[in-house]
Amino acid sequence: MKLLITGAGGQLGQDCVELMLDRHDICALSSRQLDISQAEAVQQAVACIKPQVLINCAAYTAVDACETETDRCMAVNAQGPANLAKSCAEFGCRLIHISTDYVFAGSKPVPTAYLEDSAVGPLSAYGRSKLAGEQAVANFLENHLILRTAWLYGIGGKNFLKTMLRLALADPQRVIRVVNDQYGALTWTATLARQIEQVLESDLTGVAHATAEGNCTWFAGAKYFLEAMQVAYSLAPCTTAEYPTPAHRPTNSILENKRLKEHDLNLMQNWQDDVEEFVRLYRKELLAEIGQ
Repeated sequence: MKLLITGAGGQLGQDCVELMLDRHDICALSSRQLDISQAEAVQQAVACIKPQVLINCAAYTAVDACETETDRCMAVNAQGPANLAKSCAEFGCRLIHISTDYVFAGSKPVPTAYLEDSAVGPLSAYGRSKLAGEQAVANFLENHLILRTAWLYGIGGKNFLKTMLRLALADPQRVIRVVNDQYGALTWTATLARQIEQVLESDLTGVAHATAEGNCTWFAGAKYFLEAMQVAYSLAPCTTAEYPTPAHRPTNSILENKRLKEHDLNLMQNWQDDVEEFVRLYRKELLAEIGQ
């Protein structure tokens, strides 16, 4: 299958390219190579490559920065998907677009999960921009699949687990305060890439959730990861109120992969199993990257 992967330089994009390179005809473009907020550039790329499926991993994901850099946030996360959807409609290709738990308010009682048809209500500029992107894709292209995911980590790029490891290695005695009242599921980009490949040729359209199974808090996730890494650390739980950020984050980011399961397409695994496999494969690389 001929694929165009946008945002190929990010951690999910990298894993999609690595997984699919030997099995598909892939054109992978990083955000530097193709700025999806530029409509003409998008149209030229899709016209030249003529993919059967376009996988959009490109996004402006600096959640706190989005609160002040709203123009750039909306350009990439809202206008970008609109540009992609219009070009896909023009040239007859399917669009798989990656979205986020931040489209929800997160006010459901834990552990009640959000379903694909749950009411949206983003709390942040980032969430509002991603919801606008979803709406644009749905408005401009029939043959689309929006995959909402959350709490991503992978071997490429920056993420929460790497930050926890860097802080622990820098000073094992330093107490790292980690939020313990926000709930979600740490989701490995390698597993999500496998899930994306699984739905490439499916007839599933609309919105589907794709996160790891189970749930935890950021504190519980960090503790599990650092113990698996076998490094010394000192963590202390704190509340969201004790760790204020510019962007308001959902308390409950638990998503249920209901539609994937209904169509017998769900490949997502328990978050603990994925963290353990991630560490098994990359422990030495992670320690070397952080400088240990």
